[in-house]
Amino acid sequence: MPIDFNPHFMFNLNNNNQSQKIVHQEFLKTQPPKDTYTKTIKVDDNNYAGIKISKKSFGKLKNGEKAFLYTITNKNGASVDLSTFGATLTSVRVPDKNGKLVDVTQGYDSVTPYETAPVGHAGGTIGPYANKISDGKFTLNNTEYTLECNKDNGKTHSHGGTQGLDVKNWKAEPLKDGIKFTYLKKDMESGYPANVETSVVYKFDNDNNLHILYNAKTDKDTIINLTNHTYFNLDGAENTSENSVLDHTVTLPNSSKITRNSKIAVPTGEFTEVENTPFDFRTPKKIGDVINSDHEQIKIGSGFDQNYCIDNYDGKTLIEAASVKSEKTGITLKVSTNLPGFQFYTANHLGKSAQPAGKSGSRYEKRSSLCVEPQFYPNAINTENFKEKGILKAGEEYNREIVYSFSTDK
Repeated sequence: MPIDFNPHFMFNLNNNNQSQKIVHQEFLKTQPPKDTYTKTIKVDDNNYAGIKISKKSFGKLKNGEKAFLYTITNKNGASVDLSTFGATLTSVRVPDKNGKLVDVTQGYDSVTPYETAPVGHAGGTIGPYANKISDGKFTLNNTEYTLECNKDNGKTHSHGGTQGLDVKNWKAEPLKDGIKFTYLKKDMESGYPANVETSVVYKFDNDNNLHILYNAKTDKDTIINLTNHTYFNLDGAENTSENSVLDHTVTLPNSSKITRNSKIAVPTGEFTEVENTPFDFRTPKKIGDVINSDHEQIKIGSGFDQNYCIDNYDGKTLIEAASVKSEKTGITLKVSTNLPGFQFYTANHLGKSAQPAGKSGSRYEKRSSLCVEPQFYPNAINTENFKEKGILKAGEEYNREIVYSFSTDK
């Protein structure tokens, strides 16, 4: 999506039909930072044996609350950083083809930029309802609800609004194989009905697979659509200049259709076949070879900013949505999910003057990264042709998963 200015459930991670296995690479380990604590986890499952979880301060919020940064380091030295503020993924450090650790995600060094200049939702847990809701309105059980219209000059509600889940300070609980973040959204908070207990579990294994597991329970019917909004540059996050992601090679192997957008990038309910269009990534293509097409839908998004439909979706099976590769580093990112679609976004609206400097000290410019955001289709709650609306009923549970898997050329 474009830039915005303004337990209990058991998951089987060892099902080889679902989890993606990455070829193990030996590489250099980094020195751990000075942390509040560090502990080594001993578990029977070799996928997680020997991981270390550390915690340190990430700064203070304006209300005086403390934010913390958790780091999960696997036995080979690859690691991910996770902030309590927004249950946000702030860094992913994985080896390149030469064994050097590379941070492949855009983000910031403290919580302050995430709170005071929440540009682009970088790395955040997006909700209660990701992407756009037309006119900021939806009807559930014959009751109409009105949400903040924070996008498109007051015409749409986007990514939960300016007080979405990515700007809340979540509680954190270290697990034997990851970190669990929890947040209780109160009834009518941000305009959404129901008290909703939401959790996001991040698990980073020894094969460099990052599992993101979403769970939600509600005391009355509501709507929900959770995703992750990490900006990736597989050449390294220090590559902040405009168009620096255009040499990435992208494959979207299981998407033969996209949802057609209106002039303000809200799905019309129509589907468009990708064949013979610049949206066809069923075979590998460099982003730069097609992003400047004169296709109407490319112009609406100022680049790629489109919801792709996942073929053969059944709501249970993890299906590969995307594969992205950097020739420079040899790093490949694969994204799998059991959600029906994903937003493919090439950061067309980064580079605004309001943005703070990123981790490398430079501002992230237009098309310096990309996002793959698995989700229910945008505005599904208001779109008759979209079967899954993202409705969570009282007594039911929401359980979905995203897997970011990293590997390298030998």
